Amino acid sequence: VSSDDPGFRGSWFAGTVIRREAKNPNRYVVEYDQLYEDESGEKLLQETLDWIQLRPPPPPPEKKKKKKVRFKFGDEVEAFHSDGWWEGAITAEHSGGKFAVFLRGSKEQIVFEEKDLRLPVQWVKGKWEPRFKQVQREKEGEDEYLIEYKTLTNDDDTEFLREDIRACSIRPCPPEIIVVDGFKVMDEVDAYYNEGWWVGVIAK
Repeated sequence: VSSDDPGFRGSWFAGTVIRREAKNPNRYVVEYDQLYEDESGEKLLQETLDWIQLRPPPPPPEKKKKKKVRFKFGDEVEAFHSDGWWEGAITAEHSGGKFAVFLRGSKEQIVFEEKDLRLPVQWVKGKWEPRFKQVQREKEGEDEYLIEYKTLTNDDDTEFLREDIRACSIRPCPPEIIVVDGFKVMDEVDAYYNEGWWVGVIAK
């Protein structure tokens, strides 16, 4: 189960579908497995969510897999934190098999053990796929990647929008920057508008 609440975007929690809404078949009542309505921990939290916020639990790593995943600086990962899996990126490698990860949803940097990290995957048309899938084009030297947007959907809102994007038009997510003195006129900035970040200049 994913959430659109501030501070929780990019996180996934285990839950159970209780029922489908009668008036809107694209919305479901879900009960979380480990989140509670209050601090007493007596009643599990229930929410009504859009179908696009739900997916089956990802399969566990294959034990028979010969090649073990080796995480490194800059890798996109999901980290287990506060009873859920959070999307982030490795920002530093530490001794003892530990990694610093910046969690985009909560805007925190936390050190995790390797066992609490996994490669991000996505549920697409009834099967699991890697988050980033490379697509080779016919013309040499023009590598493209199949990208799935997190905030844009197709025309009938049934799936997240997917496009082939050239490698030169892709970059990692910028790090979180704290602005101490605020902005002023003529500062070059990125502004969040219409589900994306747009380059601009402060006019007034």
